[in-house]
Amino acid sequence: MITEQCIEKAMEKAEGAQAYLSRSDQTDVSFENDRLKSVTTSQNTDLHVKVVCGGRIGSSRTTDSGDIDGVVQRALETADFGSPARFEFPPFSEGQDVPVYDEKVLSLTPEAIVEKGRDMLKIVKEYNGDILVDAEGSASRSSIEFANSSGMKYSSETTGFSLYISGQLVRGTDILFAGDWFGWRRHEIDHEKLAENTVRYFTWAEENAEIGSGDMPVIFTPQGMSVLVLALQLGLSGKNVFMGSSPLSGKKGEKIADGRFSMADDPMIKYAPGSSSFDGEGVSRQRLHLIQEGVVSNFIYDLDTAARAGTGSTGHGPGCGFTNMVIGEGNCSFEDMIADTEKGLLVHSVLGLGQGNPISGEFSVNVQLGYVIRNGKIAGRAKNIMLAGNTYEVLKRIDCIGDTAEWTPGGLLTPPVKIEHLSVVAK
Repeated sequence: MITEQCIEKAMEKAEGAQAYLSRSDQTDVSFENDRLKSVTTSQNTDLHVKVVCGGRIGSSRTTDSGDIDGVVQRALETADFGSPARFEFPPFSEGQDVPVYDEKVLSLTPEAIVEKGRDMLKIVKEYNGDILVDAEGSASRSSIEFANSSGMKYSSETTGFSLYISGQLVRGTDILFAGDWFGWRRHEIDHEKLAENTVRYFTWAEENAEIGSGDMPVIFTPQGMSVLVLALQLGLSGKNVFMGSSPLSGKKGEKIADGRFSMADDPMIKYAPGSSSFDGEGVSRQRLHLIQEGVVSNFIYDLDTAARAGTGSTGHGPGCGFTNMVIGEGNCSFEDMIADTEKGLLVHSVLGLGQGNPISGEFSVNVQLGYVIRNGKIAGRAKNIMLAGNTYEVLKRIDCIGDTAEWTPGGLLTPPVKIEHLSVVAK
């Protein structure tokens, strides 16, 4: 194994070392403005070596897996300027098996992906020929090889398949965007459903509807939940907690949300985009409850942050990155959420997310795609609308949580959520 050769070489001078090698083959298909734009295939290699030398961390990476001497030497040289090593590389452990490889993905030829793209375009164009449609498809196969100086080593193979469709409709000075996406590690994707969902979003927006400013019920679709989840990701990061910048610092065991709200990080979901048995530092992964019935349960840590905080890695290294974030389902349907709303707003996507001070939970965003709810029905598209609030206050005002979760871009599995009231500003 190349990684073991890297460890052997590094340990001639280092006190500890780890090596991570990934290789991938990928096919990408792209449609732009109703036409096939490109079909590309690519191969990528990434060899990353990390060492502890003189009590400090050094690292280097290369795309040339044969350059073992070079990548190791550069890692050793950077250790002179690296941060102190506060952790030890993990010993060998047996990780939990999770299916992440589907050989049928290999049968997804460029021609097959192009055909799925054309099918999606056809469905949207049949609804309205004036919509300009973009679409993308990607199929990949990857292999991973890992080893460290403490005896930990593993290898794995993964596959991936994703489809995306988006439409643009220009009506005078009004531009409307709507689309859908799905990606995971299996070859089965209902591409027609993605196109049909896109048509549904356009259908709801056939008419524009007025809505005044004020506090009112707001329903977030699964994709719209990114407004609230961003602050939680930042707040639950062990790095931010240790540094004291997270508003959740010191609040483990405290209730910060409605009792019906629970969230976990789960790398054990079969074929999910963020699933794996081990993290990039050789630590075995498992489901981690972050918020249970509104109470903060855990934070996520990598090796370095865990050592600085005096705790153990949760298998989220390097960099304290989430795997699959899962928000627990509730007991009300999406249709009932709408039917029970006399006047409110349905939010599907926003612009400006992350601006301002998201780590505090504050948000002020423009609604890119939202709909006015009037007398229990969608009355039309909401234009020139802003949302403002604080995630941690909003999570205490949950009216109901949907009974069906959906995957969204970024590895989030969540149902829709209805908030009792939120500040809506009509421009």
